[in-house]
Amino acid sequence: MTSVRQIAAGFVLALALVAGVSGDASAQQVPLIREYRIGVLAHDVPGLWSGFRLERGVDANFELILSPSVDFLGGSIRPAIGGSFNLSGGTSKAYLDARWMYEGAGGWFVGLGIGAAVHNGEVDPVEVDRKALGRRVLFHFPLEVGYRFDGHHSVSFYFDHMSNGYTTTYNEGLDTLGVRYGYKF
Repeated sequence: MTSVRQIAAGFVLALALVAGVSGDASAQQVPLIREYRIGVLAHDVPGLWSGFRLERGVDANFELILSPSVDFLGGSIRPAIGGSFNLSGGTSKAYLDARWMYEGAGGWFVGLGIGAAVHNGEVDPVEVDRKALGRRVLFHFPLEVGYRFDGHHSVSFYFDHMSNGYTTTYNEGLDTLGVRYGYKF
């Protein structure tokens, strides 16, 4: 089974690879990291997309919103890389998403994404208090609604779901829900 330490090492390696990508030296430099977000999430919340709860605890969440972006439907699509680490020994994950962000008038914003997550949880139904997620790499779907106070600081409600989309026998899925703080550079 993959440990949280291995997922964290993979997250750091992926971030290093993304940071190592360089563009044309003559072009104007765009900062790689546009924003960071940290939060506390309820783990395996019942009654949402996955429907039921087996795992317990709280997740610590960290995410980087990267540059550059592509304008789309009044907002922008940016890469996001992050991780949620369950503080009770349940399933933890690292993820990479394409995140569409729309910033409205008055500081309100919404984000919606699709990506992939790698987790350290169970693939098959082995433990009665752990979800059987079917595969090691899963689809990741985040949704966020928040308010930006001064152009830099924000607070938001965050939901995410990961599952294999019924591509294998076991697909119990896992949902988290919580609050995050963000700082935009």
